[in-house]
Amino acid sequence: MARTTYQDLLDAGVHFGHLTRKWDPKMSQYIFMERNGIHIIDLNKTLTKVEEAASAIKQIVKSGRKVLFVATKKQAKDIVADYAKSVNMPFVTERWLGGMLTNFATVRKSIKKMSNIDKLTKDGTYSNLSKKERLMIQRERVKLETLLGGIADLNRLPAALFLIDVKKEHIAVSEALKLNIPTFAMVDTNSDPSNIDFPIPANDDATKSISLITGIIIKAIEEGLDERKREKEEEAEKEAAAAKAKADAPKADKAEAGAPAEGGKRKRVAAEAEAEAPAAPAAEKTEE
Repeated sequence: MARTTYQDLLDAGVHFGHLTRKWDPKMSQYIFMERNGIHIIDLNKTLTKVEEAASAIKQIVKSGRKVLFVATKKQAKDIVADYAKSVNMPFVTERWLGGMLTNFATVRKSIKKMSNIDKLTKDGTYSNLSKKERLMIQRERVKLETLLGGIADLNRLPAALFLIDVKKEHIAVSEALKLNIPTFAMVDTNSDPSNIDFPIPANDDATKSISLITGIIIKAIEEGLDERKREKEEEAEKEAAAAKAKADAPKADKAEAGAPAEGGKRKRVAAEAEAEAPAAPAAEKTEE
């Protein structure tokens, strides 16, 4: 079953590109026609590409790795943040800090600093500070939360990036390229798709278009997470069954070993009874 339909893409305005004078020639393969000075994206190719991207991202998530969502443009940030939170994936929606991937160790230190501030508030140390110090710490905490709150749980480099508007997020794309991290992105007619591993030709300015494409990717992630959960449960059941079989094996061996021993005992008792039986009349004769 297809993840979306041609009509859904049409209704969301996914086919609207930029003005023809702003186009990137490398997007020509995804352009269907020109109308009123605007390029129209070929939705048949969008359908194919979004299916490819969704299948690939599903396999990444199924393997237990994270996908980082990047969308700092105004009309996309809230949509992407809500979607990413729904599947517990990291996201960057305020500003891409240079070196967020290539200098990840330093970024982790900043995240650790944020968690240390939280500890101060919990253990009572924060209340012992002066008003000025508390205000400075509070401001720093808000700043760190704004920039790094979405990646607070990201303990290692993400397995992939999903971006809205590769032209705006060119720093993130270049960092992912250096580290060989696969990229998935919505590319409009003014963008260069050559550096993107899984480009999805689509209107990256309209909220409906962004919501539809991001929603498809999120559904694929949910499918990957569900399949991973089922596989883990099946493995746990198999391990439990194997452990039970192993535990039952010695009991069965003991039962088998004990059965002949008890039978031998019964035979010995019967033999002794038979040996004693004829001796009784002889004793009576002697007494007579």
